[in-house]
Amino acid sequence: MRDLAITPSSPSQRWVPLLLGVLALLDLRVELQLLVDHITLTSLIFAIRHHLLAVVVILLLPSMWRHYGPGRRSEP
Repeated sequence: MRDLAITPSSPSQRWVPLLLGVLALLDLRVELQLLVDHITLTSLIFAIRHHLLAVVVILLLPSMWRHYGPGRRSEP
């Protein structure tokens, strides 16, 4: 059976988390502007509650960045 680990010859797919991060920030741009103007607990809860997917994507970006980055190889 073929090993499915990423080899040095396979291209990096760092564009996946980068694209998801940009799309999440675009979804949250109005909420972020409101939070910068007047940060309140109510506005923070509203942003998280109504844009949950974008918030989760932003929170998981470091993990996705490591997962899709170059140099991920399995040990023989």
